[in-house]
Amino acid sequence: MPDNDSTRFVSRLTKDSLALILAGGRGSRLKQLTDWRAKPAVAFGGKFRIIDFPLSNCVNSGIRRIGILTQYKAHSLMRHIQQGWGYMRGEMGEFVELLPASQRTEQGWYAGTADAVYQNIDILRNHGAKYIVILAGDHIYKMDYGTMIAEHVAKDADMTIGCLTVSLKEATEFGVMSVDDDYRIVEFNEKPANPNPMPGSDDMALASMGIYVFNAAFLYEQLIKDADTPGSTHDFGHDIIPSLIKNYKVIAHPYKDVQGNDPGYWRDVGTIDAFWAANLELIGVTPELNLYDDSWPIWTYQAQLPPAKFVFDDEERRGMAVDSMVSGGCIISGSTVRHSVLFSKVKVNSYSTIQDCVILPEVIIGRNCRLTKVVLDKGCNVPEGTIIGEDPVADAEKYEISPEGVVLVTPEMLGQQYRYVR
Repeated sequence: MPDNDSTRFVSRLTKDSLALILAGGRGSRLKQLTDWRAKPAVAFGGKFRIIDFPLSNCVNSGIRRIGILTQYKAHSLMRHIQQGWGYMRGEMGEFVELLPASQRTEQGWYAGTADAVYQNIDILRNHGAKYIVILAGDHIYKMDYGTMIAEHVAKDADMTIGCLTVSLKEATEFGVMSVDDDYRIVEFNEKPANPNPMPGSDDMALASMGIYVFNAAFLYEQLIKDADTPGSTHDFGHDIIPSLIKNYKVIAHPYKDVQGNDPGYWRDVGTIDAFWAANLELIGVTPELNLYDDSWPIWTYQAQLPPAKFVFDDEERRGMAVDSMVSGGCIISGSTVRHSVLFSKVKVNSYSTIQDCVILPEVIIGRNCRLTKVVLDKGCNVPEGTIIGEDPVADAEKYEISPEGVVLVTPEMLGQQYRYVR
């Protein structure tokens, strides 16, 4: 890679790349939060959706040809993409394209991550990209994919896998790789019961982030081969990667965030506890994930809403929020909000107290309520005088309680009808 032209070198590579975001999974560990929407469509960070993070990484990296593979209850996700990501210029060869499971092969539904890509192989070939970047649509992080593509090309690799360091306990939930001194992968095991530690460490492992860079022609060849293999589960982690490492050059790309931090910020918000904690982390004075970074913005659909409003200033009825994030369209009316994240169009009525809560959009909280360590799903209308988060036994009769004591409340749990289009 020429030092005096490295920026143009990377920009040419990203221009020749196409990103595919795998966004078809339910994310069942999020319990009732994904009863009506796929995990990538779940709200996060006050105004975003989870999928906005890999999409923003693509745009900020210079990749402006993007396909999104959808399957499970995709209406909310597709609506968000159409509203917030329709600004690409088709005449410039830019696009964000939705690729739902559409019976392009005899299998019908996507049978695995590799099968999802294989079923769209004709579309991919038609776009003529030299490099295919495959991404998970359900993680929170900031990453410059251009750097990874440049390393892939410089090392003349057939496949490159983004990786991060995790504890051996955490590694049982990941694909775990062993590498040589040049970070060439020599062994790969999907969710092993006894993960191998990484070189130079007894308690850490190299885990796959579900981020892959392929030479396009090589990827198509391997997908066809996998589709014809009896007994394959048609999954990148279980089938494709293990079949490649002995005969082809597959390298690991250690993850650094856009500030160069190693390890960089990366969260799988796949459980209620992880979702709650990652949202509340953002409240910190200097959180690991900086949403106020103009050099690497997170893009999303921006609803036209009025500013947040705080009303009443009486001793017993003061509208206020402390150590909190409060989004547009919110009204805090004579109530106290502490260490909480309020998404758009939340209304908190008088004499209520909100503590350590994540409140999704369009929630109404009645008077004289006390909510502690609660996740309120979109559209909940909390009745006057409701107390949640103080009596685990009583809460368990009505709501979902996580292992760490976070209480999840949905409209159905409050006896209210879920509004489908949201």
